[in-house]
Amino acid sequence: MTSLDKPTTETTSPDQAGDDSKAITEAALFEAFGGLRGMVETVLPGLLFVTIYTINKNLHFSAIAALAVSLVCVVVRLLRKDTVKHAFSGVFGVAFGVVFAMMTGNAKDFYLPGMLYTLGLAVAYIVTTLCGVPLIGLILGPVFKENLSWRTRNPGRKTAYAKASWAWGLILLGKCAILFPLYWWADFAQLGWVLVILKIPPFLLAVYLTWIFLAKAPPPIDVFAEMEAEEAAEKARKAAAAGRSDV
Repeated sequence: MTSLDKPTTETTSPDQAGDDSKAITEAALFEAFGGLRGMVETVLPGLLFVTIYTINKNLHFSAIAALAVSLVCVVVRLLRKDTVKHAFSGVFGVAFGVVFAMMTGNAKDFYLPGMLYTLGLAVAYIVTTLCGVPLIGLILGPVFKENLSWRTRNPGRKTAYAKASWAWGLILLGKCAILFPLYWWADFAQLGWVLVILKIPPFLLAVYLTWIFLAKAPPPIDVFAEMEAEEAAEKARKAAAAGRSDV
């Protein structure tokens, strides 16, 4: 029996509560960001593209192969009845890259939409944090079943979300600072392999820092449980009122 399966009536030590919080945070991050399979689905199309193009210099074949493997990932998830949101996002990203590369005839443009998306996401993390609504909180709030309660009712979690959003924004900006000069000055192979290498490590660092910040933050307020409790109380009041009226 895991810590998440233990009955709530048991006495929980502070250390056990901390372990539970870390386990819940880890599970939520895994769900939100796709886990190991999501990382594979993110890396594989780009890896296939740069490998094939480096070998045969055939832009059309490389692009079609990358798009095909993305579609295969979606089909596999559908057959296994898994969530397809991460696989579908990969398909759209690869499709945009294929369109750009085909339109310009420049293999490096296969990576341009993803680079622009990374830059936009970095700016979004920083701007939303400066505005007091950190993006990582908007992403993870529904996963933790707290929605936006952290904004006004749980300042400790708002601070943790702000720290995590700063981490994501700065890490992604650092990644862009490496990739965009390479896009302009390096050849396709150099850009492609650096992009493949930089797919996972910055992502893992950002996820790890998010886990650290949230594991130390106050627990989330389960607004869904609160709504269910309110509905149950309202039904009980109506039932009691109906019982008195029948007397």
